[in-house]
Amino acid sequence: LRLAVLFVAMIPLSLFGKGGNGLAMLLMFALLWAYSVVCEVWLDGQTLGKRALGLRVVNADGTPVTWLPSVVRNLLRVVDALPGVYGVGLASTLIDPHARRLGDIVAGTMVIHAQELPAGQQVPTLAALPLPLVLAADEQAALVEFAERAGQLTVQRQEELANLLTPLTGQRDTAAIRQLVAHANWLLGRA
Repeated sequence: LRLAVLFVAMIPLSLFGKGGNGLAMLLMFALLWAYSVVCEVWLDGQTLGKRALGLRVVNADGTPVTWLPSVVRNLLRVVDALPGVYGVGLASTLIDPHARRLGDIVAGTMVIHAQELPAGQQVPTLAALPLPLVLAADEQAALVEFAERAGQLTVQRQEELANLLTPLTGQRDTAAIRQLVAHANWLLGRA
């Protein structure tokens, strides 16, 4: 699709001589490189092709990819495609425990299979609230899992679990649940 758009756009641009060629090169850069970066950041880690294949780019910690990692991984995509360097790209995927290519290793990202959670397992969207202290990775995962599964629990059970974290939230009952969900939204990189 990108190549078809590029081809169609180059025909009229070629009529403008060297200036048209310059515009065509800028268009080619935008379509072949910036497209991936913009889509990955604005479309939750997915270009149209990744979405069709059920793939998503995320940071290595599972949070949504941001501008800098996306730029780095896409700039290094060119290195993976250079003739004579294919072996380096292949070796990086074979050596890395997550089968990441060189750009993903340097950027601290990975491509995952995007799995939509059933409606009862999605974290409700609330204004994200940063955590008041640093949590270990397993504690962060537990907090996000609580927020994902809270809809499947009774309100009394949600409050019981949320009240265990009163030292963290300074809240009890429904206010504690809302604050934990807001912290989960922050951990997921939501604004």
